[in-house]
Amino acid sequence: MEIKAPRGTNDILPSNSYKWRYVEKVVGEIASLYGFKEIRFPTFEHTELFERGVGDTTDIVQKEMYTFKDKSDRSLTLRPEGTASAARLCLENGLFGGLLPLKLYYIISAFRYEKPQAGRFREFHQFGVELYGSDSYMSDVEVICLANEMINQLKLKDIVLKINSIGCPECRAKYHNALREYFKKNEDELCGTCKDRLERNPMRILDCKSPVCSAIVKNSPVILDFICENCSEHFDGVKKGLDAVGIEYIIDPKIVRGLDYYSKTVFELIYKEDGLTVLGGGRYDGLIKELDEKQDICGLGFATGLERIISVMDKQNCDFGEVPGIDLYIANIGEKGLPRAVILAKELREAGFCAENDLMGKSLKAQMKYADKIGAAYSIVLGDNEVQTNIGVLKNMQTGENIEIKLSDIIQIMKN
Repeated sequence: MEIKAPRGTNDILPSNSYKWRYVEKVVGEIASLYGFKEIRFPTFEHTELFERGVGDTTDIVQKEMYTFKDKSDRSLTLRPEGTASAARLCLENGLFGGLLPLKLYYIISAFRYEKPQAGRFREFHQFGVELYGSDSYMSDVEVICLANEMINQLKLKDIVLKINSIGCPECRAKYHNALREYFKKNEDELCGTCKDRLERNPMRILDCKSPVCSAIVKNSPVILDFICENCSEHFDGVKKGLDAVGIEYIIDPKIVRGLDYYSKTVFELIYKEDGLTVLGGGRYDGLIKELDEKQDICGLGFATGLERIISVMDKQNCDFGEVPGIDLYIANIGEKGLPRAVILAKELREAGFCAENDLMGKSLKAQMKYADKIGAAYSIVLGDNEVQTNIGVLKNMQTGENIEIKLSDIIQIMKN
């Protein structure tokens, strides 16, 4: 029997895990500078949360969720995204009763049963932010600024910001009618999924990846021709705000995002080279009321796939910070060498240094080869004589230089 990771999942090895720590640290610190606080929520939720929150006309709910029954016959689903869970967390814990705006961020794994391909996995990881309580267009600008700052701090290049407005439910209803009228003329050519979308939610057709449907979409009505005065003013405010802070953007009327909860502003950051979305988000003023009709709290946010971010950084040879290394390898020989090596390693670690000592009973020659292979900056050999005299030789593994030191001074010497 061959044991393998399930299709669409990835192992993160020590040779790459430092990249993940670096990216997670950077995005978390940037979110904190904007006043966002971290939240954590369960890996699975009641299925109804996603049916109501994400939307039962979306591909996610219809095709991609990992749903199962527990031993009490309750329907549960592995989270396919973070916004619905974040909204549930706020409702259940009464966070909307506190100070507004409420700013939250999270780093999660999420699960969708999709066809594995470049930049798309069945288990993937997201960094997301949610801002609740403000209907001002300046909230949209701030969230986009956060996303832009994240891209800048990670030193990603050739990333384009695309924005659109998909209006409110009232003006979007008029747009739905126009889309139905247009697509019915081409109904026979639509794929099976889009034929179903035609009556339930024709905007989903704009998101279809089928070449035939994509060709039909090119000449379809544009949402910006249908948005009401209020939505138009909001979108104008977003554009003026982005102009004021010097963030370049492209208006793309075909951006609708893949989830039903979006309204008004939607945006994406696109990598020019392959056209893939590295970050997407927007406003979702009706989501909270959909989950709890007694509370009408507006919101907006974005999410970015960490796999995709790291992949683009790799392509562009971006800096992931220093690879964590071993400061000192402590080799030992003789009866007194091992216990002194263990004590010294403990003291060094408590002082903030990464130290290793032999755990395998290797010969001195094998220990020194090991120190070289793990990239230790320095090494020292402890034997009976070194322990007795409190004197050892500190070796610089890069230059080969040897310095005779007192063992009791080693922490101060390492600091210097």
